[in-house]
Amino acid sequence: MERSDSSNSFATRDRQSKIRQILSILHKWGVHTLGQLAILDREQLGARLGPEVIQMWERANGQSNRVLKLIRPPESFEESFEFENEIETAEPILFMLRRFLEQLAIRLSGIYLVTKELTLRIAFMDKQIYERIFKIPQPTNNVDLLFRMLHTHLENFKSEYPIVAVALSAHPIKPAREQFGLFETTLRNPHQLSETLARLTALLGADRVGTPVLEETHRPDAFRMEAFLWHGLPAHPIGRMPMPRAALRRFRPNVSASVLLDEDGPVHVRGADVRGKIIEQRGPFLISGNWWDEKSWTRAEWDLDLEDGKLVRCHESEGTWRIDGVYD
Repeated sequence: MERSDSSNSFATRDRQSKIRQILSILHKWGVHTLGQLAILDREQLGARLGPEVIQMWERANGQSNRVLKLIRPPESFEESFEFENEIETAEPILFMLRRFLEQLAIRLSGIYLVTKELTLRIAFMDKQIYERIFKIPQPTNNVDLLFRMLHTHLENFKSEYPIVAVALSAHPIKPAREQFGLFETTLRNPHQLSETLARLTALLGADRVGTPVLEETHRPDAFRMEAFLWHGLPAHPIGRMPMPRAALRRFRPNVSASVLLDEDGPVHVRGADVRGKIIEQRGPFLISGNWWDEKSWTRAEWDLDLEDGKLVRCHESEGTWRIDGVYD
């Protein structure tokens, strides 16, 4: 592929060099206009200057046809407005955004597209620009749903400088038609879930709302929050359902405990809500991590079966016992 591109560029430069030589010769002959070139004999020109001058002669006489390539410029679905005076409240912005959405919905519906993503840009008096991208959980052109999404975000929006301009662009997509399997389902109202997540994000912060993802570590209860994923979990085929396991209902924070020990291990535990004689035990399970920095940790975990039927998880670290949770 690289050789082909280099050979094409070399051929183009060679042809341009020949055309410049032909023009130089024609100027020496006194041919300076298309009319002077057109009255010359075609065959004699070709015999003296080559096939390139024949193409020039045909163009001068209107005998050359060139196919035009139709290029459609990419259509931009964006609306913007510059305010005459600085804006310090959300009402004028919401009024313009409502008009933007109505115009974009009409344009997109006319070519059978729907909105997949919205990009809001706000320009301030200090020349800074705020940009926010809104992922549409289910692409749509419903103006009320899209406007409610923008309105929810701007309810808690604050800025230090007045607003001078606002713009809204839509990323279109073809309407999706998906047929689910027998045991697959979708959200009943994804737009309501999106609005609820937006309100929670505005109240709690983006780092506190999302999907919990386990960290790549053996440290208990180590996870991080990632943005909510709109695609559903794969359905389990019949006959391959996961086996149920006991769920650990963790205490956050974990509860301090007093543990009575003998030679084989703990025999009695007492905490705030958990206390009793231990009739069976599993452990210790020794785990540790981050030994290479100041965040190093080590602990010994135990699963304890109490005489009242409770199954609890405890751990001992640096001589201190704590109850992590109860198995359901």
